[in-house]
Amino acid sequence: MFTCTTNSPEETADLADKLGQKIREGTVLCLEGDLGAGKTLFVQSLARTLGVEGEVTSPTFNLMNIYEGICPIYHFDLYRLESEEELEEIGFYEYLEEPEGIVVIEWPDKFPESMPDDYVEVSIERLSETGRRLTFSSIGEENKDFLKELETFVSSSGH
Repeated sequence: MFTCTTNSPEETADLADKLGQKIREGTVLCLEGDLGAGKTLFVQSLARTLGVEGEVTSPTFNLMNIYEGICPIYHFDLYRLESEEELEEIGFYEYLEEPEGIVVIEWPDKFPESMPDDYVEVSIERLSETGRRLTFSSIGEENKDFLKELETFVSSSGH
């Protein structure tokens, strides 16, 4: 686990860019944070780094967006879901098994028992109007080395 503090939306986007430079296909990324914390901004920057050229928006109303870039990004927003049955209806579990691509999940805390055994958690906490604290954690064993590599990369670039 490691923590970074950013003082502007640009710095938060830069941190997501760094993650995008190191992330591997098959990674599940869970973003936690209040409304307006910067989850969508984080995904937008991550997607740009991974070669997505079109508009990147939070899939609050359609529940999932697929972005094509260097690899597919499956972006879920669980905020409006009420039950685990709805996760099955949108094919959530099939995408979690997707080896070719990256799965990004906003509001994973709504269905914690439905998350995979291994994922990278990014918790975004609002410190001020523009300041954020981002905490990166490896849930399970699979991403521990990746997280160490990311921490080294981020700290060497001044975050």
